[in-house]
Amino acid sequence: MATRLSRADTRPAAKVRLLHLGLGNFHRAHQAWYTEHAPDAAEWGYAEFAGRNSPLVDDLNAQGGAYTLLVRGADGDHAEVIGVVSAAHQASDHEAWLGYWAAPELAIITITVTEAGYCRGEDGGINLADPAVAADLAALRTDPRAPVETAPGRLLAGILARAAAGGAPVAVFSCDNLPDNGLVAQRVVGDLAAALGPDEAAAVAQHSFVTSMVDRITPRATEEELAAVAALTGRDDRAVVVTEPFSEWVVVGDFPAGRPDWQGVTFVDDAEPFEQRKLWLLNGSHSLMAYAASARGHEAVSDAVGDPIVRGWVEEWWDEAVRHLTLPADHLAAYRAALLERFANPNIRHLLAQIAADGSQKVPVRILPTLRAERAAGRSGQGAARVVAAWIRHLRGAGAPITDAAGDRFVAAAQASGADGVRGVLTLFDPALGADADLVALVDGLVSELAGA
Repeated sequence: MATRLSRADTRPAAKVRLLHLGLGNFHRAHQAWYTEHAPDAAEWGYAEFAGRNSPLVDDLNAQGGAYTLLVRGADGDHAEVIGVVSAAHQASDHEAWLGYWAAPELAIITITVTEAGYCRGEDGGINLADPAVAADLAALRTDPRAPVETAPGRLLAGILARAAAGGAPVAVFSCDNLPDNGLVAQRVVGDLAAALGPDEAAAVAQHSFVTSMVDRITPRATEEELAAVAALTGRDDRAVVVTEPFSEWVVVGDFPAGRPDWQGVTFVDDAEPFEQRKLWLLNGSHSLMAYAASARGHEAVSDAVGDPIVRGWVEEWWDEAVRHLTLPADHLAAYRAALLERFANPNIRHLLAQIAADGSQKVPVRILPTLRAERAAGRSGQGAARVVAAWIRHLRGAGAPITDAAGDRFVAAAQASGADGVRGVLTLFDPALGADADLVALVDGLVSELAGA
């Protein structure tokens, strides 16, 4: 019988110098994994905070922060114990959050809160009209140590606690799937601070905001995979993370208080070419499959890419997207080939329903830049338009269930019949798209085509 995984199965917990907001599977398969493999990992402990209160915190703490990373390749499984988590906390443990920020040894705060977690308005800045943002602002005006809820609010509260303690600058390091994520984090936190006053804005300006492009497919672990880990390792682990062999991390920015000696990380002056490549080719095709392939009855990416019709749609989308990428053609061809291999891995069950969430946040950054560029070049943009059409069908109830924190107005617009619904959805994205009669007709036709596919 397997025994419970514990801290004794890895090295002693390190002093906390890294703080993470958004505890989940991807972070533990990516940033924590890179830190685990740093030569100086014993000097860098992570304190983890859930975005919302989560049973994962209790599971991790019961195991002393240790967990198993199950790497599932096409040729079999490999399990390793990750020991960089020194403490895990619920989102509600605000005093602990502020305490880590005030500690002199803190160096880096990594963030994985999803696109929706940045609470942006249409202009890209903080949405002060968001009730949760407004509540945080009111709380911080009353007391800078008051509990807050949103990611920008929690980051600002931490920065203010560090300023009050006389702490040195640190790196706030976004690892979410959106372009210029470090600048996005800087903007929303800076906007919230500016709404409080010039002293708060000055406190934010002292810190470094780091941008990164991250990539590693990390589906939710199933009960069968938990059992597989127990059989493979002899340890019962309720905090298993399942991932693929591939990983990538491209980083732009400064670390004023130092960083782990991460291996295999690409440090560049401009991450945009890599961000666009990943967002459009990997994430864009994920969105296409999430909406179009789930409507054909597929449940996972590996099933979807094995469908010749879906595979053709993916290739059509990629053919359009690569025209507007700046990386070398041979690099892009190799990346496409690697994606197909990754997608086809039968041991990674990346569920389309999981990918389908928050389409109103994802479609604008993954699909619309290529659609606009294709239309501006005088081409139809059919590959991109097909993704939009598949998403509209999703909004109308086809395929994966709708889970979208900001999607109500898109769902409402899509309910209008035929071209009127298409026009309404496109107009919400961009009035110029909604005014493009040929595009509306193209998308409407593709909606009908997908319904019969």
